[in-house]
Amino acid sequence: MFEQIRGFTRAHAPSRQRPTERRRIALYSHDTQGLGHMRRNLSIATALIEAEPDSDILMIAGAREAGAFPFPPGVDCLTLPALGKDAEGQYQARSLSLSLKSIIKLRRKTIRAALKTFRPDVLIVDKMPLGVFGELLPSLRWLKANGQTRLVLGLREILDAPEVVHDEWHLSGYDEVAGAFYDAIWIYGDPRVYDPAREYNFSAGVTAKLRYTGYLNRTQLAGSVDQAEPVSPAGLNLPPGRLVLCLVGGGQDGYQLAETFLQATLPPNTNGLVITGPFMAPEQQQALARLAATCPRQSVLPFVTDPERLLAQADSVVAMGGYNTVCEILSLHKHALIVPRIKPRREQLIRAERLQALGLVEMLHPAELSPEALSSWLAAKPQPRPSTPVDLGGLSRIPLLLNETLKRSRLQIQPKTAGARFPVLALTQQEVRYAA
Repeated sequence: MFEQIRGFTRAHAPSRQRPTERRRIALYSHDTQGLGHMRRNLSIATALIEAEPDSDILMIAGAREAGAFPFPPGVDCLTLPALGKDAEGQYQARSLSLSLKSIIKLRRKTIRAALKTFRPDVLIVDKMPLGVFGELLPSLRWLKANGQTRLVLGLREILDAPEVVHDEWHLSGYDEVAGAFYDAIWIYGDPRVYDPAREYNFSAGVTAKLRYTGYLNRTQLAGSVDQAEPVSPAGLNLPPGRLVLCLVGGGQDGYQLAETFLQATLPPNTNGLVITGPFMAPEQQQALARLAATCPRQSVLPFVTDPERLLAQADSVVAMGGYNTVCEILSLHKHALIVPRIKPRREQLIRAERLQALGLVEMLHPAELSPEALSSWLAAKPQPRPSTPVDLGGLSRIPLLLNETLKRSRLQIQPKTAGARFPVLALTQQEVRYAA
């Protein structure tokens, strides 16, 4: 009777069989710091749906800001209760009054329920093999045992300094996790810039699964900046003139660069525009707005969903060295000065050093950041870029790699793998350090 009141009987319960042959793809990003992981996954989802429109793609993102981005037809998003950091840099629930243990439990169960219901053909996991604090492990076990889903781990080209990654992967069990669960590991980069297999000394089992995609070039996607209407200076509250753009990623640690940029001397007939990012503190955004108001050729914008549209119009760029920002700079061939983040990870510093060595960008160490240093760079004549290009074909190559992964024979699970417990599951200080 109860089931009849609900509207169906056992005889009419939903079938476990697929109603259609549409391909199902899930993408996970933990998003505990900024939106770089989610934006990377959204670019991949867009490329996959363009290559195979007869697909359903579910993104699982760790921040509600994911809902601010436009999604193409066939792509939807489940946002998890968000994690953030307290004043001491320790992880906690960003909005809910829950303990860290409780919110991880909530996220873990939500992810597992979503994946069991969606039953993807492929799950693409961004950066963290087990998710933040091991929240993916129950889902990985179920998906592997169920045998329907191929598992792909996607890594940006630079994770951190080699000694840090060695501790994270070799001492925390990530090598074992990648070997036990994942069918393929995609590196979103060009090994001529940085080769993780060599730099990080991955195990033979992990190295055998590596595939290099090239950097992710969003201008290859439909409706990219090539087709977008330009933004007029008047629309930015600026007079006519050249444009120098300052990008600070999510903004949580970008105030110093943005403030210094607004204090620099701009060349004649040049406008300066800062995009603060969604995670810059409101009082810092207000301070920047007051500083910009003192000069008619300076302006500040909060979070925008399509910074590449403004980047395409910029004559020069001053930016931090996050993965997505650098991909956009390289894709649009912009004259750029990178002022990288150097802690808690050295990822941005390493990326900026390697690209500067190739002549693709210029770098200023944050210890040398000053209004005078930025003024001098802005006034200098741009140097010609080298003729050897970086591989920017990631978004056109990933659909081919996905097909390769789907066709490849699945790895069989050994009984000890299905029940294994890995050392990264405890809520340790080491895990907190590596969660960003």
